[in-house]
Amino acid sequence: MQTTTPRQNTLARASELRGVGLHTGAEVTLRLVPAPVNTGIVFRRTDLEGRPEVPAHVSHVVGTELGTSIGLGEARVHTVEHLLSAMVVRQIDNAYVEISGEEVPAADGSARPFDELLAECGREEQDAPARFLTVDEAFSLSAKGGAEYVVAPSPDQRISATIEFDHPLIGRQFGSFRVDADRFPSEVLAARTFCFARDVDAMRGRGLAMGGSQENAVVLSETGLVEGTELRFADEFVRHKALDVVGDLALIGARLRAHVVAERPGHLGNVALAKELVARAERKALARPILNIEQIMQYLPHRYPFLLVDRVVEFEERKRIVGLKNVTINEPFFQGHFPGRPVMPGVMIIEAMAQVGGLLVLENVEGLEDKVIYFLGLDNVRWRRPVTPGDQIRFEVELVQVRGATVKMRGVGTVDGQLCAEAEMMARVVDR
Repeated sequence: MQTTTPRQNTLARASELRGVGLHTGAEVTLRLVPAPVNTGIVFRRTDLEGRPEVPAHVSHVVGTELGTSIGLGEARVHTVEHLLSAMVVRQIDNAYVEISGEEVPAADGSARPFDELLAECGREEQDAPARFLTVDEAFSLSAKGGAEYVVAPSPDQRISATIEFDHPLIGRQFGSFRVDADRFPSEVLAARTFCFARDVDAMRGRGLAMGGSQENAVVLSETGLVEGTELRFADEFVRHKALDVVGDLALIGARLRAHVVAERPGHLGNVALAKELVARAERKALARPILNIEQIMQYLPHRYPFLLVDRVVEFEERKRIVGLKNVTINEPFFQGHFPGRPVMPGVMIIEAMAQVGGLLVLENVEGLEDKVIYFLGLDNVRWRRPVTPGDQIRFEVELVQVRGATVKMRGVGTVDGQLCAEAEMMARVVDR
């Protein structure tokens, strides 16, 4: 089956980089490793017992002071935005970032070394559709700290940023950049972080900038640059702020199609915007179902307690479908499946995924009222995390192959952007 839908990408091979953390000052090794479809970007703390993982998602942000930090449980990873901005530009959807400490290396203070590292890794296309977050109507956001954002529809991602500092080398600067692999690496990813020499002692008093130096930051004196510092661009400051916006918005967990206009952006505001983008996408999906429960019941023969799809929110004919399952404590299977600590049975998760897949197939069948779909086989079934009451599972199923009345599909289920299950399914449409 041929499709023009953009595909997910991972790394073609692993590669690593060593350096010192900007704020911690600790030496660390960072290794980029290929990952399966729908993994996303996942940081893995190799220095901690059990090698705990932290998905690069806005739901896991734990700090925004002079950098963006993510965490899950006891594991933390600081200053992730520069690496993530390079991932966005290279369109790397899935990768493990194995790191031997708690902070991404500062490198030279820009994202260029990470872009070069990704070039060493190479890119490999995967057999699954890329995920996009598309903005359909303009909106604005005022964030704490004075940052202002306007987000407008766009066929691709563009960042327009304005900053203003009372310093003779900065003043008011504006830059607008299309986020692509042609010019963004040289025009923006090469821009370095900056600080004022007068603030260094105070930052170090708070345990920050312990690894900072003129090797990994542009350092400003009261009237210009400290001796030994040179600019790569006259407006390097606004370019680096645009870089930070791209890296922080990577935490939405999808490729962004929008024009983001940012006034005085900072990590706190960028993360607030990422959360707003995710929340709006979720509300849009819930508010405008393609199929509601009454319509689903016209397609599927299942009834209580085996009807496990609540609504369909996305549908591409002969391609893919997205359906939702709301999990509540009232589900009958919780009475006997770990009643003291209710966990949705894995087989029920796959059954719900199969029902979503059945809707995709039946929607493309003529004479629907006389047809039914039977599943013939499952392959590569994996469960990644438990599903508990209060969760909403988002099932995305793609049609992979059609041979007569037999179809092959690939499905994934996620909760809050985290993969909970995946499977390949084969089914056949027959007369009732």
